Amino acid sequence: MLITTTNSIEGRRITNYHGLVTGEAIMGANIFKDFFAGIRDIVGGRSAAYEKELRKAKDIAVQEMVQQAQMMGANAVIAVDLDYETIGAGSGNMLMVSASGTAVSIE
Repeated sequence: MLITTTNSIEGRRITNYHGLVTGEAIMGANIFKDFFAGIRDIVGGRSAAYEKELRKAKDIAVQEMVQQAQMMGANAVIAVDLDYETIGAGSGNMLMVSASGTAVSIE
């Protein structure tokens, strides 16, 4: 499955547009990760816990999107967009990643 953020694929012809495909992942960030991430952010370090959760959520969202495209008979997804949001307040924050694109058939 070819996945791209562009609206076309150089050297390939789109033969069919199957429609919009999406994938979402919502990950909980526990209170200890939040606390230690905050300390690292204050001293200018990177938050490895958040980076790991972010990558994991992105991978899940993209995989869901790809599975949806495959069920439609597509062999590529174009115009892919990734959105990141936090949901909740305080220590109950959750991370949401959504992936969307257009499922297409290419030759």
